[in-house]
Amino acid sequence: MSTKTNGTCTNGTYTNGKTLVLSTQGSSQDALKAEERYSAKNYQSLPIVFSHAQGASVWDPEGRHYLDFHAASTALNHGHCHPKLVATLVEQASRLTLTSRAFHNDIYPQFAALVNKLFGYDRVLPASTGAEASETAIKIARKWAYKVKGVPENHAIVLGAAGNHHGRTLATIALASDSMSRDLYGPLDPNISCTIPGTNRHIEYNNKAALLEAFEAAGANLAAFIVEPIQGDAGVIVADDEYLQYARALCDQNNVLLICDEIQTGIGRTGKFLGHYWSGIKPDLVLLGKTMTGGMYPVSCVLGNDEVMLTVEPGTHGSTYGGNPLGAAVAMRALQVVGEEKLAENAERLGHVMRDGLREIQAKTSIIETVRGRGLLNAMVIDQSKTNGYTGIYLCEMMKEKGLLLKSSRTGIIRISPPLVVTEDQIRWSLGIMQECIEELLQLPPV
Repeated sequence: MSTKTNGTCTNGTYTNGKTLVLSTQGSSQDALKAEERYSAKNYQSLPIVFSHAQGASVWDPEGRHYLDFHAASTALNHGHCHPKLVATLVEQASRLTLTSRAFHNDIYPQFAALVNKLFGYDRVLPASTGAEASETAIKIARKWAYKVKGVPENHAIVLGAAGNHHGRTLATIALASDSMSRDLYGPLDPNISCTIPGTNRHIEYNNKAALLEAFEAAGANLAAFIVEPIQGDAGVIVADDEYLQYARALCDQNNVLLICDEIQTGIGRTGKFLGHYWSGIKPDLVLLGKTMTGGMYPVSCVLGNDEVMLTVEPGTHGSTYGGNPLGAAVAMRALQVVGEEKLAENAERLGHVMRDGLREIQAKTSIIETVRGRGLLNAMVIDQSKTNGYTGIYLCEMMKEKGLLLKSSRTGIIRISPPLVVTEDQIRWSLGIMQECIEELLQLPPV
């Protein structure tokens, strides 16, 4: 459809005098050119365009088929366009989508009851994105520190571990250790940090001594310690179970809240419903997001008990879309599907198939430095000093040409996180493609 206007509304669209072409289908090159021209440059994406998808499969506008083993950074645990979730989305969208929390709706209370009973907490505070949930948890921890713990106002400290990723908002990047997230976005809050107070040294992840030093340096003003059970963006670094148990004990001894960020590790991804279940601890606050709705709609939340959650008074915090009936309905169905289809069990079983296969490839080549992971959150680390000048990113481009979609960091860490509905045949096919591309890479002339 093409329409010419003079800055007025024609066919429901304002065009400021320019011809506007609306299309539901175009070529990959058309999409890439339009994004290059009109989008901000905050992402560096592989040059592939998704047109439609189902399960672990995606197709581009030209009909080429791929297996998606990135799964939107674990936001698609249920796979693309899960039919049960699509049905719930369509049904609820035709009835009621948004009320804001100025009024009540009939779906959110059901969601609130379900998530609290499922995960063993008293209260939930709903939001939309993972970063919003992380920032909300920081606010709750501060409020609790002032009202319950007795920290002097404006002196509360929230600490995290180096390498953790909690979002891209100002509060969450203050917890980040990577310069790309932080540089030229300051000033950042010094009381929200992943450094040992009074020093420039990072609180090393999975290091008990560093954690103890940080707690001692922060003293009585420490409100909370926030941690990922597995560091996703840092390259799938799996914390020792004893580390999380030690963090729980330190928090108990010092009257500090333990916050577990399960935004990437939650909802079955690691082979259990939540990643921290492997360590047997119970955090004071749990953050959920990404795959809460199986990729259908942005929903996140903070879970906690009354003593902490009820410190937030009416009117002091809000989220327009938090608790909306559309997101709540799909989130409830998504949580049910994890149990119905045994997705966590599938992740545990196929995770072993994946890691065993990767280690078999590792034994045949010198360029895979490390294989690590838990459930279907895994990584292989490419030693880029042994690849004749080629990078992990280039290797992923080679795999893309053969129909397998993965993403590598600049340092050669290739994260492998397929949807939890993936089949064993698809896992084994992907391993064959990885081995084939690694062998071909090593035959290329040096660059």
